[in-house]
Amino acid sequence: MKRISSLLLALFLTAFSLITQSAAVCAATEITSPSAIVMEASTGQVIYEKNATDRRSPASITKIMTLLLTFEALAEGKIRLTDSVITSDYAASMGGSQGYLESGEVQTVETLMKCVTVASANDASVALAEYIAGSEGAFVDLMNNKAVSLGMVDTHFEDCCGLTDSDTHYSSAKDVALMSRELITEYPEVFDYTGIWMEDITHVTSRGESVFTLSSTNKLLKSYPYTTGLKTGSTSKAKFCVSATAKKDDIELIAVVMGCENSADRFTEAAALLNYGYSVSTLYVDENQDALDPVGISGAIVTEAEVAYSGEFRYLDTDNRDLSQIVKTIELAQAVEAPVSKGQTAGAAVYSLNGQEIGRVDIVYAESVEAATLGDYYRYLVSFFLL
Repeated sequence: MKRISSLLLALFLTAFSLITQSAAVCAATEITSPSAIVMEASTGQVIYEKNATDRRSPASITKIMTLLLTFEALAEGKIRLTDSVITSDYAASMGGSQGYLESGEVQTVETLMKCVTVASANDASVALAEYIAGSEGAFVDLMNNKAVSLGMVDTHFEDCCGLTDSDTHYSSAKDVALMSRELITEYPEVFDYTGIWMEDITHVTSRGESVFTLSSTNKLLKSYPYTTGLKTGSTSKAKFCVSATAKKDDIELIAVVMGCENSADRFTEAAALLNYGYSVSTLYVDENQDALDPVGISGAIVTEAEVAYSGEFRYLDTDNRDLSQIVKTIELAQAVEAPVSKGQTAGAAVYSLNGQEIGRVDIVYAESVEAATLGDYYRYLVSFFLL
């Protein structure tokens, strides 16, 4: 009876899992928005896509690139969160979503970032762009250069906030996912801002101080439990868009929806895409903490060189395969001739599943070893006999 009960329980759980997954698949395939994609963040693997390379007006999800360049400037020490930024006449003139900055008003970089991430403020976006690059035009050049470096082949920016309805300001669901991935993987501290639902800022102008409450435009923060961000957008041309990020069981997903007919649908469809992604995804991670044997070196005073993994290995499975069967094989030469340089590739850790390679991680030299000269050998012999 115990065996029968266990078998029935296993069958029930399997059936339940299949039913749940099937429901998620149906929800994903019924997406009505004209363009959508789901991507796993750490691997960049696309789980689902629909017309993902179609060029469309991105509206305020343009600001993902503005935020990316802002975080880069912070990381490079070009600006600081505490820096004071003076709002220009031009920045204050922006329409659409605003932080209601006045010309001459001073706010910190961090406050402006909150205005952008929480309230999708166009005026704050322009103020940041001008502070970082000197003008919005110069900043837009940086945006387009960054898009090229990320392989965003279906993107061209005309402004830093997405307010324009110009036909030459466009992106695609795939490209939005690419820049979203770059932002959240390189600068996860962005979630300190995109997770804010409401927060007060203080305007200080010639008329005195006033408090303004920033309210998040991302309704998924309240309706989808795993939400971490990221950015909404809407104009009459773009309709309703969202790049939604979520984290569940250490799996980070990015769901981009573009061109929805109404605001509610973009969130409903983004949630459906995220549910589908989680229903089919299993992430295998090898942090590569095991020790590696050094490589023998000839033609040098030392006899071996230390090596190390260049990083961890991640593999996303969406086919319900048994990931416990993944095999890692170390490919390293037994001995090499000096010189070798630190960071130079020495070999690879090769991962296979059911006899097929699924990925690899480079193994690199952890130190540089110079080729020995006659002088080196002479000094070595002298020191050897003196000791």
